[in-house]
Amino acid sequence: MFDVCIGMSSISVVLEGRVFGLDAQLAADILIQAIAIFLLFGFLSYVLFEPVKKLLNNRTERIKNDIESAKKDKEDAAKLKEEYDGKLHAVDAEVQEILSDARKKAKKRENDIIDEANEEAARVKHRATQDIELEKAKAQDEIRQEIIQVATAMAAKIVTVSLSEEQQNALLEETLKEMGDDTWLSR
Repeated sequence: MFDVCIGMSSISVVLEGRVFGLDAQLAADILIQAIAIFLLFGFLSYVLFEPVKKLLNNRTERIKNDIESAKKDKEDAAKLKEEYDGKLHAVDAEVQEILSDARKKAKKRENDIIDEANEEAARVKHRATQDIELEKAKAQDEIRQEIIQVATAMAAKIVTVSLSEEQQNALLEETLKEMGDDTWLSR
């Protein structure tokens, strides 16, 4: 028969007469345990390993997609940057063109304003010249009227008095003094 000694850390089975103690029951137990282990491994593989494997594959696929998406986004960003730079240069050129046009228009407007001012100055000068001529003509008319009045007064005095030539010259000098030198000098 066999003795079983149970110690604290180990179990020993001592069988009489046999080295391994292989019998049909032991072989059946080993076979059942092997099948149970394979079934347990298969079940755990199906329940745990497959989802973990699937999770890892999904994560790997997601990372690949993220990397590809990042590369595509980087390429798109580079294209957008090129477009932006091109548009920025176009805008700069357009700004320069607008500023150039504005300067040309401002210069033209400045010249127009100067021309208008010169024309206005010429009109004012012409009007002033006309006013001066008109005033001069009025002054000449007034002087003529005074000369006529003086001549009439002199003629009246000459006619009333028969005078000698010396007396007439003295009378003329006296009349001229009465009128004043300014009247004759302004002519």
